[in-house]
Amino acid sequence: MTHLDVEIQQLRDSMKEMMALTLSQISKARKTFLTLDKDLGREIVFYERRINSIELKIDRDCENILALLNPVAIDLRFVLACMKINTSLERIADTAEGLGNYVSEIKTPFDAELIAKIGLVEMFDVAESMLADVFKAFEMEDSSIAHGVFKKDEKLNELNIKAALVTEEFIKAHLDKTYESLFVLSAIRKMERVGDIAKNIAEEIIFYIEAKVLKHKKD
Repeated sequence: MTHLDVEIQQLRDSMKEMMALTLSQISKARKTFLTLDKDLGREIVFYERRINSIELKIDRDCENILALLNPVAIDLRFVLACMKINTSLERIADTAEGLGNYVSEIKTPFDAELIAKIGLVEMFDVAESMLADVFKAFEMEDSSIAHGVFKKDEKLNELNIKAALVTEEFIKAHLDKTYESLFVLSAIRKMERVGDIAKNIAEEIIFYIEAKVLKHKKD
C-alpha cells in the first residue's frame, strides 16, 4: 500500500467511528426524550466532547492529505466528501445534545395522546433509518443505498407538516399544555433537520462514488 492508501484507510476508519458515535447519540436522544431519562441526557452531553475531538482530527487529516499527498480522482473526491460529511455529522450530534439538554428542563412525562398524535416516534424511526442508510452506503461504497435516502426524506417532510397541524389542534383543545406541545414540536423539527442533513450526506457519498453533483437539483 502507498502512503496515500494508508492515510485514506485511516481516514475511512475515523469516519466510521464518527458515524457510529453520531447514530448512537441520536438513538440515546430518542430514548432520553421519550423516557425523560436525565442520566442518559447527561451521557449524551458527555460524549459530545468525544465527537468534537474526532471531528477536529478528521479535519486535520483531510487537510494534511490534500496538502501533502495530492490525491486525484476518486481519492480526491473521497477526501472532499469526508470534510463535508464530517461537518454534517457534528451538526447531527449537536442536535442530539440539544435534545439531551431539553430533558433537563422537563419535570413531568409528556402527554401520551400528544406523542401518539404528533407522530414523534415515527419521526425518530425515519430519521434514524436515514442515518443508518447513509452510514451503510458509506461503509459499503454503495451509492444505490444513498439514493434511497431521498424518498425517506420526503416522508420525513410529510410527517413534519402533519405534526405542525396536529400541534395546533392539540393546543386549541388543551391550552394548559401549550408549552409541552411546543416542546414536542421542537423535537419534531430537530428530527426533520437531521433528515435534511442525512440527505446532504447521501449527496456527498454519491458525489465521491459516481462523480455526480446532486446539490441544488430536484429529486
